[in-house]
Amino acid sequence: MSSNSAQALAYLRQIMIISTFGGLLFGYDTGVVNGALPYMAQPDQLNLTPLHEGMVVSILLLGCCAGSLFGGKLSDMYGRRHNIIILAIIFFVAALGCSLAPTFEVMLITRFTLGLAVGGASVTVPAYLAEVAPSNKRGRMVTQNELMIVTGQFLAFVFNAIIAIALAGDPHVWRYMLAVCAIPAIVLFFGMLRLPESPRWLVSKGKISDALDVLKKIRQTEAHAISELNDIQDTIAIQSSQKPVTFQELNTLWVRRIIFIGIGIACFTQMTGVNSIMYYGTQVLKESGFSMEAALIANTLNGLASVIGTSTGIWLLTKIRRRTMLLTGFCGTTTALLLISVSSLIIGGESYFPFVVLALMVLFLLSMQGCIGPILWLSLSEIIPLRFRGFGMGVCVLFVWLTNFIIGLVFPVLLTSFGLSGTFCIFVVIGFLALVFTKLFVPETKGKTLEQIEAGFRNYNRKEMNSVGKVN
Repeated sequence: MSSNSAQALAYLRQIMIISTFGGLLFGYDTGVVNGALPYMAQPDQLNLTPLHEGMVVSILLLGCCAGSLFGGKLSDMYGRRHNIIILAIIFFVAALGCSLAPTFEVMLITRFTLGLAVGGASVTVPAYLAEVAPSNKRGRMVTQNELMIVTGQFLAFVFNAIIAIALAGDPHVWRYMLAVCAIPAIVLFFGMLRLPESPRWLVSKGKISDALDVLKKIRQTEAHAISELNDIQDTIAIQSSQKPVTFQELNTLWVRRIIFIGIGIACFTQMTGVNSIMYYGTQVLKESGFSMEAALIANTLNGLASVIGTSTGIWLLTKIRRRTMLLTGFCGTTTALLLISVSSLIIGGESYFPFVVLALMVLFLLSMQGCIGPILWLSLSEIIPLRFRGFGMGVCVLFVWLTNFIIGLVFPVLLTSFGLSGTFCIFVVIGFLALVFTKLFVPETKGKTLEQIEAGFRNYNRKEMNSVGKVN
């Protein structure tokens, strides 16, 4: 390998590590409430009811809806790098605001603001990575962000346990848990100051020489950089000549079918109940019989299972068909939740019951993160054609966050009203519906080009209803 190639790879690695701190913050900020919530809910702190707890968790997800909608537009206007730097500032300020919140109302405001940053990062960081990565490394670099998200959640669980044990008896322990979120934001801010802007965005703004300078630093040779610059210019020229995509596209049957499938995938992957565990895992374990400190420590295994599952899932994508992974994942998650529900009725109260619940939660997360999680974003990017990918992804990602918001809001109320068994039984029913939906409607896309997938949808008609679930 030449010295230029080695330097380009090292620079790309630096870009990947620093920019995916946005994903790390995404994971940390969504996971840290898992351990902080029981402490902040105490009467001498924020005095939260079950509904208030759901609001504290879900308000961040409502902010994510707004952040994901506007984050892409702002990064188109001002640049991917610029947007991530601004997001780092919002992450920092909002994290400190949450840790210092004197009342429930202030907590809601700061959590919503934090959600704006999380939602913005969820669309800006993958776009930035995709646009700086060479084609042969794009998949690896973009999926690294997903790995950093679950790593952030795992680290949140670990630091929650450490802080709770180290500061046992301190009623403000939750404030320290939330304050730690500010540290990765500092790393992201100063790190992004050293990184380049997306060459594709630079070309879109007419900054051709700047784009070429960036490409020369992140491509193996100058010839590669010039060739890619020409390709980017040609693509942007074609896109600029096309009419903007609007909701009128939904008047077309095959487009409606794609959006229907995309929304279904978005909703059902979230309605597995995964975020009831990622947001409320500590409370579920405490409900099953663990002490508070033991629940915090045990919950770190959930974070570790997510990291292992995601790493395995990224590897499985190259080996197994998409629908097979999705169906296997739904079978695993539904079975795990069914066993939690049944065991709660049969052995609830036994000394070993908490460990049974923990083992089943780990099984659930291995199935979710190993089979379902990686397929969500990949399937959406594959089934939505290039011309309206921004529009289609925007609609589907909005449903991801809305579904998360609803689950985050109602879960504490469900747990209080129906108990562990009844609550997870609801998710079991949804899991069966997810299996039926996947079997009937989700197409297999592995091994097909994007053009072949689009052609299959275009050729779809009512006579092909007998072969639903297939892209011809």
